[in-house]
Amino acid sequence: MEDVFEEWNTYASKRKLKSRDINLEDIEKNSKLKIVSITGVRRSGKSSILMLLQQKLAKNSKTAYINLEDSRIKDDKDVLDNILKWFGDSGFLLLDEITSVNDWGGWLARNHEMLKGDLNLITSSSRKSLILPKKPLRGRMLAYEFYPLSFKEFLEFKNLKLEKTTAGIGKIERALEEYILYGGFPEAVLLEDYTDKIRLLNSYFKDIIGLDVSEISKENINVVEMFGKYVIESSYFSASKCLNYFKTLGYKIGKQSILNLEKYAQIGYLFFFIQIFSRNIKDRNQYPRKAYLGDTGFMNAISGKRDMGRLYENVVLLNLKRRLIQNHEINYWKNLEGVECDFIIRNGLNIKKAIQVVYDVAGKTKQREIKGIMACLKEFNLKEGLIIAKNYEAEEKIQGKKLKFVPLWKWLLGNKI
Repeated sequence: MEDVFEEWNTYASKRKLKSRDINLEDIEKNSKLKIVSITGVRRSGKSSILMLLQQKLAKNSKTAYINLEDSRIKDDKDVLDNILKWFGDSGFLLLDEITSVNDWGGWLARNHEMLKGDLNLITSSSRKSLILPKKPLRGRMLAYEFYPLSFKEFLEFKNLKLEKTTAGIGKIERALEEYILYGGFPEAVLLEDYTDKIRLLNSYFKDIIGLDVSEISKENINVVEMFGKYVIESSYFSASKCLNYFKTLGYKIGKQSILNLEKYAQIGYLFFFIQIFSRNIKDRNQYPRKAYLGDTGFMNAISGKRDMGRLYENVVLLNLKRRLIQNHEINYWKNLEGVECDFIIRNGLNIKKAIQVVYDVAGKTKQREIKGIMACLKEFNLKEGLIIAKNYEAEEKIQGKKLKFVPLWKWLLGNKI
């Protein structure tokens, strides 16, 4: 077994990897106080981050990287203790996909308590359960949620630089369309052939369905795959409508199973389900959730659809989650007349920002989107709102409120929400 540990550590030290937009020094510093946990959708680059850390830390400290999903070790109930016997009780220990092994929570809690200050534990998992720990780990973990490449990272992987000329902006806009349609998974981004990208995204989807949803929900993999395809086709999600869909196909499944699939699909970062904002708990639970994909490439790869309006909104949601300030939440808003604002950013019940997303700003579409965000601004007494569009940039003053229109590519390359 020690040979496997050595093999992974050597492999990590020799990998040639592209850097990512994450502060490795910050992770190193925080690991001396807490257990650092990096979570995110499978294949988004978490292992690469741990390997980059291994290469950085090993220059000055005893360090080891081990992938715990290796079939040769994952089923050994004592694998974590065996790693500690091999590695020792001081240094930086980087444990990839730790939630795949036995008693990971108890082991982390025990060893952090006993070896704090000597052994620095940095872990990862494609399951959000790593950062939603049970009692022994509460207060002992510091979480970093990780996503597929941002648009800025996408351009860096493609070796594209922003040139603020007409031709240069045109090149960026074409790159944005590729990014939206084929997503930000690093391996897919580096592929040149679009058919190969689709094939790879299909394999990722099936891996997440099988390993991160079906396995932990204990639901039949065919049911989970059908659930996944249903969500991809749906802008809004409600368990009742999804249940009716399964019934029309002859599947016997209960509403609680549907709710469990919603929960575990979100824990596995396959989808995000955003609630309506309401001060009434009953409304928050009864209104449909807006459904977003963990990577926009899944829509094109799995359904063959290219709904650019929905994909624009999805890209914005993922970028909001990357930039979200601690203790802030994302909701959508809708009034009794059905007028809607795509995103509101809040801290508790305090609404900080309203954002509308539209693919094509023209005619009635523009007026509809303005109506939605203006109603939201008035409801929460906000002075200004943001409208993210394809290629329209302007500032307009309407009824004493300032509306700022920003092209999606420019907003994605900026640093603010």
